[in-house]
Amino acid sequence: MVRLRLHVDDRVDHLPGQHYVVRLRAPDGYTAQRSYSIASDPDDPLLELMVECLPGGEVSGHLHDVAEVGDVLELRGPIGGWFVWEGDVPAICVAGGSGVVPIVAMARYARRLGLQDRLRVVVVARTWEELPYAAELQRYGAFIALTRENLTDRVAAPPYHDELAPYLDGVERAYVCGSVGFASYATRLLEESGIPADTIRVEQFGESG
Repeated sequence: MVRLRLHVDDRVDHLPGQHYVVRLRAPDGYTAQRSYSIASDPDDPLLELMVECLPGGEVSGHLHDVAEVGDVLELRGPIGGWFVWEGDVPAICVAGGSGVVPIVAMARYARRLGLQDRLRVVVVARTWEELPYAAELQRYGAFIALTRENLTDRVAAPPYHDELAPYLDGVERAYVCGSVGFASYATRLLEESGIPADTIRVEQFGESG
């Protein structure tokens, strides 16, 4: 993972949960682009993106291995109006791996406005080292489930229904973000825990973007 902190000329304030498209343009005119969720709070003077390097990824590979401080990137955004949280309803977020990025933006927004009681966060990752923003999410009060290693006295495993239950009281909306497989798992977990399907908003990703 690589964290990008970008100055954007004439930037339009984003909403927590939105994303930007980063486009690379070669001298011969060839272009490649990829969408990346925003991690920064709207009040942050810089735009923060967290990019996972995917096998064979043209854009992520360039941002990981080639881009340097001072480079100029072509951006389009902010984009999206459905997978956003503005503090208007009590919500739960369930994210897997790098799917935590838009949830981090929501959590930072909630913390700045004193709305932590309206946004509960549950995250799943294989290991602590593989979880972006792990320490920050822990400080926020997120429930963290690791599946490949123990975390303090919690044995490695996905979240259990009884672990999720305390985070669901009064929830009116749910956000799920992660890979296609994770999104399916998390949606099923929420529905089995009593969250109505029509209140669950899903953002999933894969190598094809």
